[in-house]
Amino acid sequence: MPRQDYDVDVPDLTGKRAVVTGASDGIGLGVATRLAAAGAEVVMPVRNPRKGEEAVTRIRAVVPDARVSLRTLDLSSLASVAELGRTLLDEDRPVHVLVNNAGVMTPPERQTTADGFELQFGTNHLGHFALVAHLLPLLRAGRARVTSQVSVAANRNAVHWDDLNWERSYHGMRAYSQSKIALGLFGLELDRRSEAAGWGITSNLAHPGVAPTSLLAARPEVGRAEDTVGVRLIRALSARGILVGTVRTAQLPALYAATSPGAVGGGFYGPDWPGHMGGPPAEQKLYGRLRGTQEARRVWEVSEELVGVRF
Repeated sequence: MPRQDYDVDVPDLTGKRAVVTGASDGIGLGVATRLAAAGAEVVMPVRNPRKGEEAVTRIRAVVPDARVSLRTLDLSSLASVAELGRTLLDEDRPVHVLVNNAGVMTPPERQTTADGFELQFGTNHLGHFALVAHLLPLLRAGRARVTSQVSVAANRNAVHWDDLNWERSYHGMRAYSQSKIALGLFGLELDRRSEAAGWGITSNLAHPGVAPTSLLAARPEVGRAEDTVGVRLIRALSARGILVGTVRTAQLPALYAATSPGAVGGGFYGPDWPGHMGGPPAEQKLYGRLRGTQEARRVWEVSEELVGVRF
């Protein structure tokens, strides 16, 4: 059975402020815990206050002196994203690390955000795009590292340019792929634009491989009443150390990308076993669907129009 006890070294983050979306469970909770253990002040924007409080309790059980706090955020509402932006701007504290981790995956039926966007595109990509735009002054002040969590699904399918919101037809996995391709293209374009404009931000990408997280589990809020066959298979493989990772190991690529001195702007980090579904984190060859600079500029410009926020 392959070893799954590998780890990454997180540097001392004392005096740094980190923001992690989706930190109330799974990979995001693991990342937030490790950042807090390294001395960072961790801001956890959450949609569900009860889950957020439970997450804070779990972090403090591991890191008793953790500096963690909750804020309100629903990435499927641009008004909520803007409100979080105003809150953090009013606090006037530089942000040194931003991990765009939260996401929703494959609702069985098409759903929309509060603003009418297909749920996955609106939450996984547009919500994070708007968040970075709102926080840009704080990210610049902190010379931040921005890490966006994509997926192995970003190596399949494409951006559905002629129907971005899947109104004429809906396919859950293809829509999920689109959301992660768009987020990845944005993350890479952010690094290029920061370098060109002297913003001082470095932006890179991570993906967790495949692990038994809650994304494919029963989630009534997205119309999934029970676990998928896929997540049951993933749990079985994970328990045996075959091909895929665990929830703990799946957090390591984002943790490395967000904190390691060896991780670079424009880099792409994920598990290193064959198939890249599990294993220790390492820099990886960029997926072909994420390489197009012209398509990245198009994603940026269209996203600015859709969310009504400009950098």
